[in-house]
Amino acid sequence: MKGFKDFIMRGNVVDLAVAVVIGTAFTALVTSFTDSFINPLIGLIGGGGKVGGEFVVNGQHFTYGAFITAIITFLLVAAVVYFVIVLPMKKIQDRRKAGIEEGPAEPTDIELLTEIRDSLRAPRP
Repeated sequence: MKGFKDFIMRGNVVDLAVAVVIGTAFTALVTSFTDSFINPLIGLIGGGGKVGGEFVVNGQHFTYGAFITAIITFLLVAAVVYFVIVLPMKKIQDRRKAGIEEGPAEPTDIELLTEIRDSLRAPRP
């Protein structure tokens, strides 16, 4: 149970949860934008009216406008994720590799030995 608690309390899990919530909200925003503005534009380009953005074969409606809208939604979300999350993280990692920005401090040998000594001295159940 302690290992699970340590895993949950790590910053990575909390950051991931926040990213999922923000990503979901942003995806809803982009979907609303594409449904409200891009889809009608595709409909106008496709002839406007009820059949804009779709074609009918033997009574079956093929909505190519909805598919194009989904592609645009995906590309917008992917671009924002890349430019807001991936690119800045890559710059931070490059700085750490170059020694400009320090990463998390690792324990020294003395600290590790002290921790081992203390765990050996601790009473065992």
